[in-house]
Amino acid sequence: MKKARLFSVFLLAMFVSVYVNAQEFNLGADLVSRYVWRGFDFGNTASIQPGVSFGYSGLEAGFWGSYPLTTTSNGSEEIDTYISYTLSTENSGEFTLSATDYYYPNSGLKIGNFKDKGNGAHTIEAALGYAGPENLPISLLVAANVYNDDENNIYFQAGYSTALQDVGVDVFIGGTPGSDNALYGTTEFNLINVGLTLSKEIKITDSFSLPVFGSYILNPNSEVSYLVFGVSL
Repeated sequence: MKKARLFSVFLLAMFVSVYVNAQEFNLGADLVSRYVWRGFDFGNTASIQPGVSFGYSGLEAGFWGSYPLTTTSNGSEEIDTYISYTLSTENSGEFTLSATDYYYPNSGLKIGNFKDKGNGAHTIEAALGYAGPENLPISLLVAANVYNDDENNIYFQAGYSTALQDVGVDVFIGGTPGSDNALYGTTEFNLINVGLTLSKEIKITDSFSLPVFGSYILNPNSEVSYLVFGVSL
């Protein structure tokens, strides 16, 4: 528990440091027809997903959340605190190292509960990502739970991005090696998140465009698929 508290203090210190020296401040929100994460549906309801972040010289810290729009649903409330550092190279793309603290307010666990062994309110994930240069528009991600998950569950994903006229096209395929506690729904290697996202900006006025996106997502392991529509504000 002490390590987790120290990690949270470190996150807060970095967040404040970035705030003081901020070169970039971002805030926004997505409105999605349902919250699907890594091939799993969180609540079968529309959700609003706000986010705020501060960036400074490759370093970024922020908060991201998801809240169901219907109070009668079983949608999951989520607040993530994250910090990341991106190293950009001229010809080889970008490498990003990040840490994310996942917290679910409606789980019945208080935010101050930093117990380990799957009993606490916080799960911390470390991730390494890669985004290729313009002539190689691929993305790679490997993420592992490093706190409050005895199995240290791993998720990996590869993607490819392109554009057809004014429509962005992103293809992705993600999976897990599995674990005994089957956090991702399997105890062995399986693909759990395969899909396609199309995105476009719809011109409203000469000075304002509304970004919209749609995703078809298939979880081959669970044999279930989702069609999601979203608007970025």
